[in-house]
Amino acid sequence: MSSAPEHLTAQLTQIKELSGLSVRALARQAGLSSSSLSRYMTGRLVPPWEAVVALCRVVARDPRPLRTMWVEASKAGAAPSPRRNDLPADLADFTGREREAALVEELLRTTGAVAIDGMAGVGKTSLSVHVAHRLAPSFPDGGLYLDLRGFTPGQEPLEPSAALGRLLGALGVAHPPADTVERAALWRSELSRRRALVLLDNAVDAEHVRPLLPGAGKSAVLVTSRNRLVSLDGVPPVSLEALPPADAASLFGRAAGVDLTEEEAVAQVLRQCGGLPLALRMAGARLRHRPGWTVAVLAERLRDSASRFDSVFGMSLQQLDAGQRRVFRLLGVLPGADFDAAVAGALADMTPDRVNAVLEELVDAHLVQEPSPGRYRLHDLIRRYAADIAADEEPQANAAVHRVLSHYLARATGYDRALPLPHRNEGDPAKAMAWFDTEYANLIACFDAAVRLGADEVVAELPPAMRVWFFRHRGTDDQIRLLDAAAAAAERLGRDQQRVSLLVDLGFARAAAGRLTEALAAYELAEQSGVADDELAGALALRTGFVRRDLGDFEAAQAKFRLARLLFEKTGHRSGLSQALAFDGWVTLHLGRHGEAAELARASLALADGPARMTGLVTLGVALAPDDPAESLRALHEALELAEAQHNKAWCHNYLGVALRVMGSLDEALEHHRQAFELLEPLAEAQLEIDFLPAYAETCRAAGRHDEALALHERTIELARKLGRPHNEKLARAAYQATAGGVPAREHGTEPRFRS
Repeated sequence: MSSAPEHLTAQLTQIKELSGLSVRALARQAGLSSSSLSRYMTGRLVPPWEAVVALCRVVARDPRPLRTMWVEASKAGAAPSPRRNDLPADLADFTGREREAALVEELLRTTGAVAIDGMAGVGKTSLSVHVAHRLAPSFPDGGLYLDLRGFTPGQEPLEPSAALGRLLGALGVAHPPADTVERAALWRSELSRRRALVLLDNAVDAEHVRPLLPGAGKSAVLVTSRNRLVSLDGVPPVSLEALPPADAASLFGRAAGVDLTEEEAVAQVLRQCGGLPLALRMAGARLRHRPGWTVAVLAERLRDSASRFDSVFGMSLQQLDAGQRRVFRLLGVLPGADFDAAVAGALADMTPDRVNAVLEELVDAHLVQEPSPGRYRLHDLIRRYAADIAADEEPQANAAVHRVLSHYLARATGYDRALPLPHRNEGDPAKAMAWFDTEYANLIACFDAAVRLGADEVVAELPPAMRVWFFRHRGTDDQIRLLDAAAAAAERLGRDQQRVSLLVDLGFARAAAGRLTEALAAYELAEQSGVADDELAGALALRTGFVRRDLGDFEAAQAKFRLARLLFEKTGHRSGLSQALAFDGWVTLHLGRHGEAAELARASLALADGPARMTGLVTLGVALAPDDPAESLRALHEALELAEAQHNKAWCHNYLGVALRVMGSLDEALEHHRQAFELLEPLAEAQLEIDFLPAYAETCRAAGRHDEALALHERTIELARKLGRPHNEKLARAAYQATAGGVPAREHGTEPRFRS
């Protein structure tokens, strides 16, 4: 870390000392999260300027002398932000709204937030997207778009926790914390170091969107809703009315491609469309596709319909043939937000050529939108209209949905086989990962539809087809919910071993989310069900050992690792045996038997290749640190070279810090701990964070940085409570008291020499 961030960190530490408050109390008075303040005080994250001002205000200190230092720290410490652009395409025929657009732009510049409300079809999303594209140069870190599904027919609104998970995922946070409040804090923290524009479309009400708002920083947010969000503090509302006659006529003329000389007939069409852009575009498209019609003919046809939407939507349907109308009806029952031609083909049981031609007609009629090439969606009003028609006229709608479910399951299974696993390489991993990223929300919607329709085959098979993708996004609410339902479906199908496998995955997902006691419950249920396959039984024993280890029960963990060794030896599973030996060595190290731990690590390394050697190398490196520094560092640096994933690199850096502390190289040790947390920061890996914090705190204490050590212990206590880790909380409290009293923590017997 450069000197500028260190100077700022020292100033923040001085502010804490002046306040006489704990990190938690200081954070509360400054209006910050204690986890963020801990990161600021330990140099792991440069705070936004507003946070520095808030801290200075607590101790009645002028923040201006810190401004130059903060600017330099921001330049030195901020990681480059990835540019992201999820915005739908701007409408080529966007018309009018000059006053509203100017107001929205001004509010975004001055307050950084605005909420656009209005009735369905009035053009809220179109205006938001149009403004977002116009302001793109002002937001160099890109634009994020998320449909909150507040009024989407056939779908539940996206819960704030799930919405935060997807927004954080868009910023590269693969493993967000389980707690919604923690997710919201991390979301604000991530946005604070970016200049991005976030478009939150289709919110139900203020409570739906409140946790998703950015905090301090240069990012901005646009919200749309059918309801006026008057209780959303700091987010001024802009209400949209129907287009005024002149703008409505202009939009209708552009959509129709005709010169509007029939003034009375045009006025009738505009009245029938109610000034709604959606209806005007559809009416114009109808006229464009009937070159023999005049505007008067169109007006007469519209007058004959029962209501505004029946007239406009129904007339658009009339220009389609029977097959095209059938596809439109079925799209009203399609699970998911958007789709491609292959999904539409499965839905309607059509050939690719035929379905592509149908989709082109539907896009031309403005019944279907194409926000990006090859991706389609329906406006909520049109989806509702299509679903209503399908309910009356489509008796085989459920069969069509079942075809879509089978399509997604087959595609997911195929792409899963292309994702990298040992001894498996059946395609393009990058293409497969991109497909899962694109279709993720639709896969979740299909799973929920399968549950609703009782399609147990899909319910049981889809989560395993997403296993490798979920491993990179493990511990999410969706994964846990899917696996729980899948295990129940497998039980109904009488597939006992598939249920056991799903329970093992469920336990792993719960453990990754920090829900250790729930993970243990899933593993115990799997054990009680009986595991016929020794290899699966070995995996179950290994994963149960991980949970026992994380709960601080090293003896029980060792018993499970040794059971796994026996089972993997029996099946000849070389990589499983290597893992079991490595983790047996790891807990043996924590039980204080360093020589035995080193031998187990060497036995593991004799069987392992590539990245699978990491655990054995780290165990060996830490075990040898007191007696053979050269060999210790060689093993640890080899582990770091083998680490590919960011969390594995962080793990190796952390234990390089531990080993260097034991060797007395405290400055180097601190640098490796800092690197570990810098790598960990965007991942929100609570499991690894709670493992790393005590080691970092002990190194800070050894280096005489007692305030930093205390802040890290406070963060450990806070995190242990949230994760249900009483063992970690007990150790952290004892270490805090020992550090506060100036007594080395391990003299109290509360701090193991090597922290995992």
